[in-house]
Amino acid sequence: REMGVNPLANPVEVAIISWRWGAYLGEEGLENGIRCKISSWMRPDSRMLPPLAKASANYGNSVLAKLEALQCGYDEAIQLNSQGYVCEGTGENIFIVKEGVLFTPPTEAGALEGITQNSVITMAQDMGMTVIRKNISREELFLADEAFLTGTAAEITPIREVDKRVIGRGVKGEITAALQARFFDICRGKDEKYLHWLEFV
Repeated sequence: REMGVNPLANPVEVAIISWRWGAYLGEEGLENGIRCKISSWMRPDSRMLPPLAKASANYGNSVLAKLEALQCGYDEAIQLNSQGYVCEGTGENIFIVKEGVLFTPPTEAGALEGITQNSVITMAQDMGMTVIRKNISREELFLADEAFLTGTAAEITPIREVDKRVIGRGVKGEITAALQARFFDICRGKDEKYLHWLEFV
């Protein structure tokens, strides 16, 4: 074994830990939505770190963004990429809804390809919704009818405000609510169509 930045002399070790975890962004956030801040800390692009890797080394930037948001009185941060497009939250993917269509940033924008993000895309399409992966500008986020974050911990959490701008009507939107309800039914084994997504532990 070797101490330093050379990983080649150190074998890979894996540990799996299980513990009870409540609503990551709060029960209030799940029900009524959270307030987000556009962070001054940008999401690192592929010339700096591989953004598709869910590696702990990639989260230093997220920690700074999260702290900034909390210190400014917000619940969560939204990070832009180096081109100024909306990328993701500090540990979540982001969706917006405009005129009934869902939009989420592509992986080329620097967003992590999330398991929950892909699940939401599949669910939405199965429910007859259109989902488009495209670059999302800050202005498009501000003008969205609905917005929400997705993640293993965040599940599907509505966004009700960004930088003191109310999103939609400032409450959980109809599409967000429908997806969230379907998602929780799937997670609890109440939807036979998606039972193959579950693994008994």
